[in-house]
Amino acid sequence: GAPCSCGRRHEFKSKIISGSGAVLNIPSIIKEYGAKKPYIISDTNTYRMAGNRICRLLNEAELNYSSFIFGEGQLDPDEKTVGTAFMNMNSECDMIIAVGSGVINDTAKILAQHTKLPYIIVATAPSMDGYASMTSSVILGGLKSSLPSRCADVIIGDADILAEAPKKMLLAGIGDMLAKYISICEWRIAALILGEYYCEEIAELIRCALRQITESTDALLCNKTEAISAVFDGLIAGSVAMNYAGGSRPASGAEHYISHIIDMRGVEFNEPVELHGIQCAIGTLISLKLYEKLKGITPNRDLALCYVNSFDLEDWNRRLRTLLGKSAEAMISLEIKEGKYDKQKHRERLELILDKWDGILNIINEELPSSEYIEALMLRLGLPIDISEIGIDEKLMPDIFRASKDIRDKYVLPRLLWDLGVIDEFATNINQ
Repeated sequence: GAPCSCGRRHEFKSKIISGSGAVLNIPSIIKEYGAKKPYIISDTNTYRMAGNRICRLLNEAELNYSSFIFGEGQLDPDEKTVGTAFMNMNSECDMIIAVGSGVINDTAKILAQHTKLPYIIVATAPSMDGYASMTSSVILGGLKSSLPSRCADVIIGDADILAEAPKKMLLAGIGDMLAKYISICEWRIAALILGEYYCEEIAELIRCALRQITESTDALLCNKTEAISAVFDGLIAGSVAMNYAGGSRPASGAEHYISHIIDMRGVEFNEPVELHGIQCAIGTLISLKLYEKLKGITPNRDLALCYVNSFDLEDWNRRLRTLLGKSAEAMISLEIKEGKYDKQKHRERLELILDKWDGILNIINEELPSSEYIEALMLRLGLPIDISEIGIDEKLMPDIFRASKDIRDKYVLPRLLWDLGVIDEFATNINQ
Protein backbone atom coordinates (compact mmCIF):
# COMPACT_ATOMS: atom_id res chain seq x y z
CA GLY A 1 0.00 0.00 0.00
CA ALA A 2 2.99 2.35 0.15
CA PRO A 3 3.38 4.86 -2.70
CA CYS A 4 5.43 3.48 -5.60
CA SER A 5 8.00 5.35 -7.68
CA CYS A 6 5.50 5.13 -10.57
CA GLY A 7 3.12 7.39 -8.64
CA ARG A 8 0.52 4.75 -7.86
CA ARG A 9 -0.25 2.74 -4.75
CA HIS A 10 -0.11 -1.01 -5.22
CA GLU A 11 -2.12 -3.19 -2.88
CA PHE A 12 -2.54 -6.93 -2.61
CA LYS A 13 -4.81 -8.11 0.17
CA SER A 14 -4.97 -11.86 -0.42
CA LYS A 15 -3.36 -14.23 2.06
CA ILE A 16 -0.92 -16.74 0.55
CA ILE A 17 -0.22 -19.95 2.45
CA SER A 18 2.40 -22.21 0.91
CA GLY A 19 4.70 -25.03 1.89
CA SER A 20 4.26 -28.62 2.96
CA GLY A 21 0.94 -29.27 4.70
CA ALA A 22 -0.53 -25.86 3.86
CA VAL A 23 -3.93 -27.43 3.14
CA LEU A 24 -4.28 -28.34 6.82
CA ASN A 25 -5.09 -24.68 7.51
CA ILE A 26 -8.46 -24.84 5.74
CA PRO A 27 -10.68 -25.67 8.77
CA SER A 28 -9.22 -22.77 10.76
CA ILE A 29 -9.63 -20.42 7.79
CA ILE A 30 -13.30 -21.39 7.46
CA LYS A 31 -13.83 -20.67 11.14
CA GLU A 32 -11.92 -17.39 10.85
CA TYR A 33 -14.36 -16.20 8.19
CA GLY A 34 -17.33 -17.47 10.17
CA ALA A 35 -18.52 -19.62 7.26
CA LYS A 36 -21.14 -22.25 8.05
CA LYS A 37 -21.37 -24.09 4.72
CA PRO A 38 -18.56 -23.77 2.15
CA TYR A 39 -19.18 -24.76 -1.46
CA ILE A 40 -16.31 -26.95 -2.71
CA ILE A 41 -15.77 -27.05 -6.50
CA SER A 42 -13.45 -29.57 -8.16
CA ASP A 43 -13.26 -31.97 -11.06
CA THR A 44 -12.62 -35.70 -10.96
CA ASN A 45 -8.85 -35.24 -11.16
CA THR A 46 -8.51 -32.41 -8.65
CA TYR A 47 -10.92 -34.12 -6.26
CA ARG A 48 -8.67 -37.16 -6.29
CA MET A 49 -5.56 -35.00 -5.79
CA ALA A 50 -6.84 -32.76 -3.00
CA GLY A 51 -10.63 -32.43 -2.88
CA ASN A 52 -11.18 -35.66 -1.01
CA ARG A 53 -8.48 -34.66 1.47
CA ILE A 54 -10.23 -31.34 2.10
CA CYS A 55 -13.58 -33.06 2.61
CA ARG A 56 -11.98 -35.38 5.15
CA LEU A 57 -10.49 -32.43 7.00
CA LEU A 58 -13.88 -30.74 7.17
CA ASN A 59 -15.57 -33.94 8.31
CA GLU A 60 -12.99 -34.38 11.04
CA ALA A 61 -13.54 -30.77 12.12
CA GLU A 62 -17.33 -31.40 12.05
CA LEU A 63 -17.81 -28.61 9.50
CA ASN A 64 -20.75 -28.70 7.11
CA TYR A 65 -20.14 -28.22 3.37
CA SER A 66 -21.55 -28.75 -0.12
CA SER A 67 -19.46 -30.30 -2.89
CA PHE A 68 -19.75 -30.31 -6.67
CA ILE A 69 -17.42 -32.35 -8.90
CA PHE A 70 -17.26 -31.74 -12.65
CA GLY A 71 -17.26 -35.04 -14.56
CA GLU A 72 -14.69 -36.57 -16.85
CA GLY A 73 -13.66 -34.90 -20.08
CA GLN A 74 -12.28 -31.55 -21.13
CA LEU A 75 -13.64 -28.64 -19.15
CA ASP A 76 -13.91 -25.49 -21.26
CA PRO A 77 -13.76 -22.06 -19.60
CA ASP A 78 -17.08 -20.90 -20.99
CA GLU A 79 -20.62 -19.86 -20.07
CA LYS A 80 -21.75 -23.46 -19.69
CA THR A 81 -19.07 -24.27 -17.10
CA VAL A 82 -19.77 -21.14 -15.06
CA GLY A 83 -23.52 -21.75 -15.25
CA THR A 84 -23.16 -25.39 -14.21
CA ALA A 85 -21.09 -24.43 -11.17
CA PHE A 86 -23.57 -21.75 -10.20
CA MET A 87 -26.68 -23.93 -10.62
CA ASN A 88 -25.19 -26.65 -8.39
CA MET A 89 -24.46 -24.18 -5.60
CA ASN A 90 -26.66 -24.57 -2.54
CA SER A 91 -28.40 -21.33 -1.52
CA GLU A 92 -27.11 -21.80 2.03
CA CYS A 93 -23.46 -21.75 0.96
CA ASP A 94 -21.52 -18.81 2.38
CA MET A 95 -17.98 -19.49 1.12
CA ILE A 96 -16.43 -20.84 -2.09
CA ILE A 97 -13.49 -23.25 -2.05
CA ALA A 98 -12.08 -24.16 -5.45
CA VAL A 99 -9.74 -27.11 -5.84
CA GLY A 100 -7.86 -26.95 -9.12
CA SER A 101 -6.01 -24.63 -11.43
CA GLY A 102 -6.98 -22.77 -14.62
CA VAL A 103 -10.62 -23.43 -15.52
CA ILE A 104 -11.73 -24.29 -11.97
CA ASN A 105 -10.10 -21.15 -10.58
CA ASP A 106 -11.44 -18.85 -13.31
CA THR A 107 -14.93 -20.26 -12.82
CA ALA A 108 -14.84 -19.87 -9.04
CA LYS A 109 -13.52 -16.32 -9.29
CA ILE A 110 -16.53 -15.35 -11.38
CA LEU A 111 -18.86 -16.97 -8.84
CA ALA A 112 -17.11 -15.09 -6.03
CA GLN A 113 -17.39 -11.84 -7.97
CA HIS A 114 -21.14 -12.15 -8.36
CA THR A 115 -22.02 -13.74 -5.01
CA LYS A 116 -19.63 -11.54 -2.96
CA LEU A 117 -18.70 -14.61 -0.90
CA PRO A 118 -15.25 -15.27 0.58
CA TYR A 119 -13.16 -17.38 -1.77
CA ILE A 120 -10.31 -19.86 -1.18
CA ILE A 121 -8.33 -21.47 -4.00
CA VAL A 122 -6.40 -24.65 -3.32
CA ALA A 123 -3.87 -24.94 -6.14
CA THR A 124 -3.38 -28.42 -7.52
CA ALA A 125 -0.71 -27.62 -10.12
CA PRO A 126 1.96 -24.97 -10.73
CA SER A 127 0.52 -24.56 -14.23
CA MET A 128 -0.66 -20.97 -14.72
CA ASP A 129 -0.44 -17.44 -13.30
CA GLY A 130 -4.11 -16.74 -12.59
CA TYR A 131 -4.29 -17.86 -8.98
CA ALA A 132 -4.00 -14.33 -7.60
CA SER A 133 -5.28 -12.26 -10.51
CA MET A 134 -8.46 -10.18 -10.53
CA THR A 135 -9.56 -11.40 -13.96
CA SER A 136 -10.80 -14.69 -15.39
CA SER A 137 -9.78 -15.93 -18.83
CA VAL A 138 -12.97 -17.32 -20.32
CA ILE A 139 -14.61 -17.90 -23.69
CA LEU A 140 -17.57 -15.55 -23.91
CA GLY A 141 -19.61 -15.55 -27.10
CA GLY A 142 -16.82 -17.47 -28.80
CA LEU A 143 -14.16 -14.86 -27.95
CA LYS A 144 -11.40 -15.60 -25.44
CA SER A 145 -11.98 -12.75 -23.01
CA SER A 146 -10.51 -11.48 -19.78
CA LEU A 147 -13.41 -10.74 -17.44
CA PRO A 148 -13.22 -8.82 -14.16
CA SER A 149 -13.56 -11.26 -11.29
CA ARG A 150 -12.66 -11.59 -7.66
CA CYS A 151 -9.19 -12.54 -6.55
CA ALA A 152 -9.14 -15.29 -3.94
CA ASP A 153 -9.09 -14.14 -0.34
CA VAL A 154 -6.79 -17.04 0.49
CA ILE A 155 -4.43 -18.85 -1.90
CA ILE A 156 -3.13 -22.21 -0.72
CA GLY A 157 -0.16 -23.78 -2.45
CA ASP A 158 0.55 -27.00 -0.62
CA ALA A 159 3.93 -28.23 -1.83
CA ASP A 160 2.94 -31.86 -1.28
CA ILE A 161 -0.11 -31.47 -3.53
CA LEU A 162 1.75 -29.46 -6.16
CA ALA A 163 4.47 -32.11 -6.32
CA GLU A 164 1.84 -34.71 -7.27
CA ALA A 165 0.76 -32.78 -10.36
CA PRO A 166 1.61 -34.36 -13.73
CA LYS A 167 4.88 -33.13 -15.21
CA LYS A 168 2.91 -31.63 -18.09
CA MET A 169 1.22 -29.23 -15.65
CA LEU A 170 4.59 -28.12 -14.33
CA LEU A 171 5.80 -27.57 -17.89
CA ALA A 172 2.73 -25.44 -18.53
CA GLY A 173 3.61 -23.29 -15.53
CA ILE A 174 7.16 -22.85 -16.79
CA GLY A 175 5.81 -21.96 -20.23
CA ASP A 176 3.50 -19.35 -18.73
CA MET A 177 6.49 -17.85 -16.91
CA LEU A 178 8.76 -17.83 -19.97
CA ALA A 179 6.08 -15.76 -21.68
CA LYS A 180 6.85 -12.92 -19.26
CA TYR A 181 9.97 -12.05 -21.24
CA ILE A 182 7.69 -10.96 -24.08
CA SER A 183 5.06 -9.27 -21.90
CA ILE A 184 7.55 -7.00 -20.12
CA CYS A 185 9.23 -6.10 -23.41
CA GLU A 186 5.91 -5.23 -25.05
CA TRP A 187 4.74 -3.29 -21.99
CA ARG A 188 7.81 -1.08 -22.23
CA ILE A 189 7.38 -0.63 -25.99
CA ALA A 190 3.72 0.36 -25.53
CA ALA A 191 4.76 2.86 -22.87
CA LEU A 192 7.41 4.30 -25.16
CA ILE A 193 5.20 4.59 -28.26
CA LEU A 194 1.74 5.20 -26.81
CA GLY A 195 2.53 6.63 -23.39
CA GLU A 196 0.87 3.64 -21.71
CA TYR A 197 1.27 3.35 -17.94
CA TYR A 198 4.39 1.42 -16.94
CA CYS A 199 5.95 0.59 -13.58
CA GLU A 200 9.57 -0.49 -13.36
CA GLU A 201 9.14 -1.98 -9.89
CA ILE A 202 6.34 -4.26 -11.12
CA ALA A 203 8.48 -5.27 -14.10
CA GLU A 204 11.38 -6.09 -11.80
CA LEU A 205 9.11 -8.29 -9.70
CA ILE A 206 8.51 -10.37 -12.84
CA ARG A 207 12.18 -10.40 -13.81
CA CYS A 208 13.17 -11.69 -10.36
CA ALA A 209 10.63 -14.51 -10.62
CA LEU A 210 11.95 -15.41 -14.08
CA ARG A 211 15.52 -15.56 -12.82
CA GLN A 212 14.48 -17.80 -9.94
CA ILE A 213 12.84 -20.27 -12.32
CA THR A 214 15.51 -20.33 -15.03
CA GLU A 215 18.14 -20.88 -12.32
CA SER A 216 16.15 -23.88 -11.02
CA THR A 217 16.28 -25.86 -14.27
CA ASP A 218 18.38 -28.72 -12.91
CA ALA A 219 16.13 -29.11 -9.87
CA LEU A 220 13.04 -28.98 -12.07
CA LEU A 221 14.39 -31.85 -14.13
CA CYS A 222 14.64 -33.82 -10.90
CA ASN A 223 11.11 -32.77 -9.92
CA LYS A 224 12.35 -31.41 -6.60
CA THR A 225 9.69 -29.96 -4.36
CA GLU A 226 11.59 -26.70 -3.78
CA ALA A 227 11.88 -26.14 -7.52
CA ILE A 228 8.16 -26.74 -7.99
CA SER A 229 7.51 -24.23 -5.21
CA ALA A 230 9.76 -21.75 -7.04
CA VAL A 231 7.58 -22.09 -10.15
CA PHE A 232 4.43 -21.66 -8.07
CA ASP A 233 5.88 -18.59 -6.33
CA GLY A 234 6.84 -17.16 -9.71
CA LEU A 235 3.32 -17.67 -11.02
CA ILE A 236 1.91 -15.97 -7.92
CA ALA A 237 4.31 -13.08 -8.54
CA GLY A 238 2.82 -12.80 -12.02
CA SER A 239 -0.67 -12.62 -10.56
CA VAL A 240 0.37 -10.03 -7.99
CA ALA A 241 2.02 -7.97 -10.73
CA MET A 242 -1.24 -7.95 -12.71
CA ASN A 243 -3.11 -6.76 -9.63
CA TYR A 244 -0.55 -4.03 -9.02
CA ALA A 245 -0.73 -2.88 -12.65
CA GLY A 246 -4.52 -3.07 -12.81
CA GLY A 247 -4.43 -5.33 -15.86
CA SER A 248 -2.64 -8.18 -17.60
CA ARG A 249 0.20 -6.13 -19.12
CA PRO A 250 3.01 -7.50 -16.92
CA ALA A 251 2.09 -11.11 -17.59
CA SER A 252 0.80 -11.55 -21.15
CA GLY A 253 1.47 -10.33 -24.65
CA ALA A 254 1.58 -11.63 -28.21
CA GLU A 255 2.50 -15.14 -27.06
CA HIS A 256 -0.68 -15.40 -24.96
CA TYR A 257 -2.83 -14.20 -27.84
CA ILE A 258 -1.40 -16.86 -30.12
CA SER A 259 -2.54 -19.37 -27.49
CA HIS A 260 -5.97 -17.72 -27.27
CA ILE A 261 -6.49 -18.00 -31.04
CA ILE A 262 -5.62 -21.70 -30.88
CA ASP A 263 -8.11 -22.11 -28.01
CA MET A 264 -10.85 -20.34 -29.98
CA ARG A 265 -10.28 -22.61 -32.99
CA GLY A 266 -10.41 -25.58 -30.65
CA VAL A 267 -13.84 -24.60 -29.39
CA GLU A 268 -15.18 -23.61 -32.80
CA PHE A 269 -13.93 -26.56 -34.83
CA ASN A 270 -13.31 -29.18 -32.12
CA GLU A 271 -9.60 -29.10 -32.91
CA PRO A 272 -6.83 -30.19 -30.54
CA VAL A 273 -5.58 -27.72 -27.95
CA GLU A 274 -2.81 -28.06 -25.44
CA LEU A 275 -2.44 -26.65 -21.94
CA HIS A 276 -2.39 -22.86 -22.09
CA GLY A 277 1.13 -22.52 -20.68
CA ILE A 278 2.57 -24.99 -23.18
CA GLN A 279 0.96 -23.08 -26.05
CA CYS A 280 2.36 -19.86 -24.53
CA ALA A 281 5.86 -21.36 -24.47
CA ILE A 282 5.64 -22.08 -28.20
CA GLY A 283 4.24 -18.58 -28.76
CA THR A 284 7.15 -17.15 -26.78
CA LEU A 285 9.70 -18.91 -28.98
CA ILE A 286 7.90 -17.71 -32.12
CA SER A 287 7.81 -14.14 -30.78
CA LEU A 288 11.50 -14.18 -29.83
CA LYS A 289 12.48 -15.26 -33.34
CA LEU A 290 10.31 -12.52 -34.87
CA TYR A 291 11.75 -9.87 -32.56
CA GLU A 292 15.23 -10.96 -33.63
CA LYS A 293 14.19 -10.56 -37.25
CA LEU A 294 12.66 -7.17 -36.43
CA LYS A 295 16.02 -5.93 -35.16
CA GLY A 296 17.45 -6.53 -38.62
CA ILE A 297 15.10 -4.24 -40.55
CA THR A 298 15.17 -0.49 -41.16
CA PRO A 299 11.70 1.07 -40.81
CA ASN A 300 10.44 2.57 -44.05
CA ARG A 301 7.76 5.27 -43.87
CA ASP A 302 6.69 4.94 -47.50
CA LEU A 303 6.44 1.15 -47.30
CA ALA A 304 4.33 1.33 -44.15
CA LEU A 305 1.97 3.98 -45.51
CA CYS A 306 1.58 2.11 -48.80
CA TYR A 307 0.76 -1.13 -46.97
CA VAL A 308 -1.82 0.45 -44.69
CA ASN A 309 -3.44 2.45 -47.48
CA SER A 310 -3.92 -0.75 -49.48
CA PHE A 311 -5.05 -2.81 -46.47
CA ASP A 312 -8.47 -4.32 -47.22
CA LEU A 313 -10.32 -4.66 -43.90
CA GLU A 314 -13.27 -6.51 -45.43
CA ASP A 315 -10.95 -9.06 -46.98
CA TRP A 316 -9.20 -9.50 -43.62
CA ASN A 317 -12.54 -9.96 -41.86
CA ARG A 318 -13.40 -12.71 -44.34
CA ARG A 319 -10.12 -14.44 -43.50
CA LEU A 320 -10.87 -14.09 -39.78
CA ARG A 321 -14.22 -15.78 -40.30
CA THR A 322 -12.52 -18.62 -42.19
CA LEU A 323 -9.94 -19.00 -39.43
CA LEU A 324 -12.26 -18.72 -36.43
CA GLY A 325 -15.82 -19.26 -37.62
CA LYS A 326 -18.53 -17.42 -35.75
CA SER A 327 -16.16 -16.48 -32.93
CA ALA A 328 -14.53 -14.02 -35.35
CA GLU A 329 -17.58 -11.76 -35.05
CA ALA A 330 -16.64 -10.66 -31.54
CA MET A 331 -13.15 -9.67 -32.76
CA ILE A 332 -14.63 -7.79 -35.71
CA SER A 333 -16.97 -5.94 -33.36
CA LEU A 334 -14.05 -5.06 -31.10
CA GLU A 335 -12.29 -3.38 -34.01
CA ILE A 336 -15.35 -1.20 -34.68
CA LYS A 337 -14.93 0.19 -31.14
CA GLU A 338 -11.13 0.26 -31.16
CA GLY A 339 -10.30 1.63 -34.61
CA LYS A 340 -6.70 0.45 -34.73
CA TYR A 341 -6.92 0.25 -38.53
CA ASP A 342 -7.83 3.94 -38.82
CA LYS A 343 -5.35 5.46 -41.27
CA GLN A 344 -4.90 8.75 -39.42
CA LYS A 345 -4.23 6.96 -36.13
CA HIS A 346 -1.76 4.77 -37.96
CA ARG A 347 0.15 7.76 -39.34
CA GLU A 348 0.44 9.20 -35.86
CA ARG A 349 1.72 5.91 -34.42
CA LEU A 350 4.12 5.44 -37.32
CA GLU A 351 5.80 8.79 -36.71
CA LEU A 352 6.26 7.88 -33.06
CA ILE A 353 7.73 4.51 -34.02
CA LEU A 354 10.17 6.10 -36.46
CA ASP A 355 11.17 8.73 -33.92
CA LYS A 356 11.70 6.20 -31.14
CA TRP A 357 13.10 3.31 -33.15
CA ASP A 358 16.45 3.28 -31.32
CA GLY A 359 14.58 3.17 -28.02
CA ILE A 360 12.50 0.22 -29.25
CA LEU A 361 15.66 -1.66 -30.21
CA ASN A 362 17.21 -0.92 -26.83
CA ILE A 363 14.17 -2.35 -25.05
CA ILE A 364 14.27 -5.51 -27.17
CA ASN A 365 17.98 -5.98 -26.45
CA GLU A 366 17.56 -5.33 -22.73
CA GLU A 367 14.54 -7.52 -22.10
CA LEU A 368 14.68 -10.50 -24.43
CA PRO A 369 16.96 -13.53 -24.21
CA SER A 370 18.04 -15.16 -27.44
CA SER A 371 15.68 -17.58 -29.10
CA GLU A 372 18.53 -20.12 -29.10
CA TYR A 373 18.76 -19.95 -25.29
CA ILE A 374 15.01 -20.38 -24.77
CA GLU A 375 14.77 -23.15 -27.38
CA ALA A 376 17.60 -25.05 -25.67
CA LEU A 377 15.92 -24.57 -22.28
CA MET A 378 12.58 -25.80 -23.63
CA LEU A 379 14.16 -28.86 -25.22
CA ARG A 380 16.03 -29.65 -22.01
CA LEU A 381 12.82 -29.50 -20.00
CA GLY A 382 10.82 -31.48 -22.54
CA LEU A 383 8.62 -28.64 -23.80
CA PRO A 384 7.48 -28.77 -27.44
CA ILE A 385 9.03 -26.07 -29.61
CA ASP A 386 6.70 -26.16 -32.62
CA ILE A 387 2.92 -26.10 -32.94
CA SER A 388 3.00 -29.21 -35.12
CA GLU A 389 4.09 -31.08 -31.97
CA ILE A 390 0.77 -30.23 -30.31
CA GLY A 391 -1.37 -31.22 -33.27
CA ILE A 392 -1.79 -27.82 -34.98
CA ASP A 393 -1.36 -27.57 -38.76
CA GLU A 394 1.69 -25.37 -39.43
CA LYS A 395 -0.08 -23.91 -42.48
CA LEU A 396 -2.47 -22.14 -40.08
CA MET A 397 0.31 -20.38 -38.17
CA PRO A 398 0.62 -17.29 -40.43
CA ASP A 399 -3.05 -16.36 -39.98
CA ILE A 400 -3.03 -17.38 -36.31
CA PHE A 401 -0.24 -14.86 -35.80
CA ARG A 402 -1.98 -12.17 -37.85
CA ALA A 403 -5.20 -12.71 -35.91
CA SER A 404 -3.43 -12.35 -32.58
CA LYS A 405 -3.35 -8.58 -33.09
CA ASP A 406 -7.17 -8.45 -33.04
CA ILE A 407 -8.01 -10.34 -29.87
CA ARG A 408 -7.43 -7.53 -27.34
CA ASP A 409 -7.04 -3.78 -27.26
CA LYS A 410 -3.36 -4.11 -26.47
CA TYR A 411 -0.28 -3.01 -28.41
CA VAL A 412 1.78 -6.15 -29.05
CA LEU A 413 4.26 -7.42 -31.65
CA PRO A 414 1.81 -8.16 -34.52
CA ARG A 415 0.40 -4.64 -34.17
CA LEU A 416 3.86 -3.14 -34.37
CA LEU A 417 4.56 -5.22 -37.47
CA TRP A 418 1.26 -4.12 -39.02
CA ASP A 419 2.13 -0.48 -38.31
CA LEU A 420 5.49 -1.00 -40.02
CA GLY A 421 3.81 -2.66 -43.02
CA VAL A 422 5.78 -5.90 -42.65
CA ILE A 423 3.35 -8.22 -40.89
CA ASP A 424 2.60 -10.26 -44.01
CA GLU A 425 6.31 -10.77 -44.71
CA PHE A 426 6.96 -11.84 -41.13
CA ALA A 427 3.86 -14.05 -40.88
CA THR A 428 4.46 -15.80 -44.21
CA ASN A 429 7.93 -16.86 -43.10
CA ILE A 430 6.98 -17.60 -39.50
CA ASN A 431 7.78 -21.32 -39.71
CA GLN A 432 11.26 -20.74 -41.14
